[in-house]
Formats: sequence, structure tokens, C-alpha cells
Amino acid sequence: MAGLWGNIDYAAFVVLFCIGLYIIIAKQNLIKKLLGLNIMETAVFAFIVTSGMVDGGTAPIVGAGATGPFASPLPHALILTGIVVAVSITALALSLIIEIYRQCGTIEADELKGAE
Repeated sequence: MAGLWGNIDYAAFVVLFCIGLYIIIAKQNLIKKLLGLNIMETAVFAFIVTSGMVDGGTAPIVGAGATGPFASPLPHALILTGIVVAVSITALALSLIIEIYRQCGTIEADELKGAE
């Protein structure tokens, strides 16, 4: 049990990811599926940012008298790029859902299967 409390942030990321996965699998509404995908993305982003954390680490700015350990700036830079991609994918998916609704009159996945 002490190991779980020591890594409670990782457990929270797994729970968030599983909630998003459940929403994608269980729900038929396309907007709800997109929200589940966004929850999963958030869990992955938080996990990667946390992996760059170093206990007792300082900012990775090397100057006179700077001593390590330093926190890694790479995960944060990658996540900024990932957030931009995630927002773009969400905008594209929402526009596609709007067009599906205009063409088919529904955004329920099970009804779309029968509308072929």
C-alpha cells in the first residue's frame, strides 16, 4: 500500500485513461466518444509531464554556480506540441461530427451503422 501512495499520480493517470477508454467503448454518441479521447489525451499528457519531474531538481538553466540535478525540459516541449495537435484533432473531429449530423440526421454510432 505504501508503494501506491508513493505513486498516487501514476495511479490517477491510469484511472483517467481507463475512464476515457470506457467512454470510447461504451458510449454511442460521437461527441461523447470525442470527449473520452480528450480525457485519454489529458492522462497521457499528465503522465509525460510528470515523468520529466526530478525530485530536488532545479530549472534547466545553466549559468554561473548552477548545480544539478536538473529537471528535463524535453517532456514539457513535447507536450506543448501534443496539445496543439490534440486541439487540432478535436476541431477537425467536431467539424466532421457536424457534417455527419447534417448528412445523416444523427450522431449515434449504432444508428449510423444502419444508415449505410
